[in-house]
Amino acid sequence: MTLANRKGPSILRLSLNYGIGKGIVDMDTSLTRSGFGQTARPDAWWLQPAVVFLVLSSFVVYATWAAFQGTHYTFGPYLSPFYSPELFGDSPHSLFGPKPSGWPTWLPFSPALLILGLPAGFRLTCYYYRGAYYKAFWADPPSCTVGEPRKRYRGERSLPLVLQNVHRLFLYAALVFLVFLAHDVWGAMWFADPGTGQAKFGIRLGTIVLATNVVLLSGYTLGCHTLRHLIGGFLDQFSKAPVRRRLYNCASCFNRRHMVWAWCSLVSVAFADLYVRMCSMGVWSDWRIF
Repeated sequence: MTLANRKGPSILRLSLNYGIGKGIVDMDTSLTRSGFGQTARPDAWWLQPAVVFLVLSSFVVYATWAAFQGTHYTFGPYLSPFYSPELFGDSPHSLFGPKPSGWPTWLPFSPALLILGLPAGFRLTCYYYRGAYYKAFWADPPSCTVGEPRKRYRGERSLPLVLQNVHRLFLYAALVFLVFLAHDVWGAMWFADPGTGQAKFGIRLGTIVLATNVVLLSGYTLGCHTLRHLIGGFLDQFSKAPVRRRLYNCASCFNRRHMVWAWCSLVSVAFADLYVRMCSMGVWSDWRIF
């Protein structure tokens, strides 16, 4: 099969061998590039990119708004995942004390703005999310076998898309964040006794919300394609590395549902922040389980 190089519509030349001793048939057929949105698909191909556009846009708007608030991100022992770890701030969760005294007055301060770029970068450069938002936001292409609004493919070899190659570095940061978030869940199990002021063990609805978020984020992060490659991508014989084989199988198990983990964790991290915020504002009550 050959593609002739000539002006006008591309010519695809097919050479078909339809039987021993029966010869070869040459057939020329033209290939015409489809215009934007043109396709022979009879299904509602536009539905999936439209939903992705709506959900991702809603998350970006909410996360940006929540990050710039700088308030109502803690409630009792709870800390919003958008603000964890809190490097500088006024809450008891702050690792290094209040806002630095030398912070410029013209620059907005929020503990979330100091750390949120790392988990955001991990999702932005994620292999799955690339395919999702390339279709939904850039129509590159809008869906399989659907015409796109551009005539040439540039790949990810120049700015800004060349930055997608730093996904591995964001992965390392995401693994560290999981440790902090898991520690926050442990802290969310200890509540101040109204009488003595001492911390007592307990489980409330907020504890479950934060714990669920960590489970979903862990499933998404541990199923990362890059992590799976780091664990077993360099091995020629798994039989010589049984431990790494088990880890590779575990990562592969998460990776098979990478899309599900990605969306569920996206919703959970936003809801966890919303839950802490609503409880801090007195809108929602934190139900005690035991």
